[in-house]
Amino acid sequence: MDEIRIETWDQLNEQLYSDAFNPSIGRIRSPYAFRGVSDAAYPLTTSLSRLGGAYAQMEQHLLRNFRKYARRGDVPTDSVWNWLAVAQHHGLPTRLLDWTFSPQVALHFATARLREFERDAVIWAVDFVRAHALLPAPLREEMEAECADVFTVEMLTRRAQTLEEFDALDGEPFALFLEPPSLDDRIVNQFALFAVMSSPEAHMEDWLAAHPELVRRIVIPAGLKWEVRDKLDQANVTERVLFPGLDGLSAWLKRYYSPRGP
Repeated sequence: MDEIRIETWDQLNEQLYSDAFNPSIGRIRSPYAFRGVSDAAYPLTTSLSRLGGAYAQMEQHLLRNFRKYARRGDVPTDSVWNWLAVAQHHGLPTRLLDWTFSPQVALHFATARLREFERDAVIWAVDFVRAHALLPAPLREEMEAECADVFTVEMLTRRAQTLEEFDALDGEPFALFLEPPSLDDRIVNQFALFAVMSSPEAHMEDWLAAHPELVRRIVIPAGLKWEVRDKLDQANVTERVLFPGLDGLSAWLKRYYSPRGP
């Protein structure tokens, strides 16, 4: 896969918006999903896989109990994909991986942890349009019928109402990008997008390694992190906005007033 190590703010923005122009409509409409990681050495692993042990066997139990104990009004419709989206945003281990349409939001997550400012960060950029061209036929047909580039909960539910049905759509691993409904302000403000693999044991990084033409890694050197972070703060791309509420406000103030290290 393509890895680009940038050295300046201008180079960073050039890479983030590379290939974003859509000539068919004459507009900037990037086909990329972005994920910011504060340490470039971190792998693309789901919160479910980080449980360790026989984590794949725990997926059904986790989601079943989350649905059982949560309030019915926490999701608009009783769909497994709605429940997964809510669960992911509230910290339940799931097979979903957080992405965003916004390169600035990805930059926030790459520079939000001050304790990791001595380490290079990375922005993963995946072409979800080309990735979806590799989906099983029933899913491609759904996208073509809707003239869509990413899936909604309603679209996905029409083709797979359960995770078991989803996993059985193809014998080979595949990756799908799902835009959740606006269940809360956090999802809206983060311009959230989820990647979901066709098995809890399938790893997106392995899948991307098999399809290197779909992905690039933009490495942000540790020495550039403070400049990126301060410019994001000035642009109001902060915890206060991305995590509305007192928790996000407190996280922003704590970081914003922390002294710069050596």
